Amino acid sequence: MNQVTPMEVEEMLKSNKEISIIDVREVDEVAEGKIPGAINIPLGLLEFRMHELDKSKAYTMVCLSGGRSGRATQLLESNGYNVVNMSGGMMSWDGPVE
Repeated sequence: MNQVTPMEVEEMLKSNKEISIIDVREVDEVAEGKIPGAINIPLGLLEFRMHELDKSKAYTMVCLSGGRSGRATQLLESNGYNVVNMSGGMMSWDGPVE
C-alpha cells in the first residue's frame, strides 16, 4: 500500500497540485473539521459508493489515525483504483481545516 505523509498532502494543496482527498470518517467526525476540498464517504459506505469514483484519477484516503483509510486504500486498490493512504490521519494533520 502506498503512503503519503500529511506534510506532503499539505504541500500539494499549497502548490495547487490536483489532489482528490476522500475522508472515510463518520459524518459527525468530519463535522469537527476536514481537509479543505475533501469528500466524505464513510468507510462503511465506500464499497457501495466506489462507483462514484473515477479509476483514471488518483485518490488520497484520510481518516482519524490512518487505520480506516488504510482499509479503504486496500479495498479500492483491489478494485483497480489508484489510491494512497495518508499516514497518521487527521491526528497528524497540521494544515488548514474547514
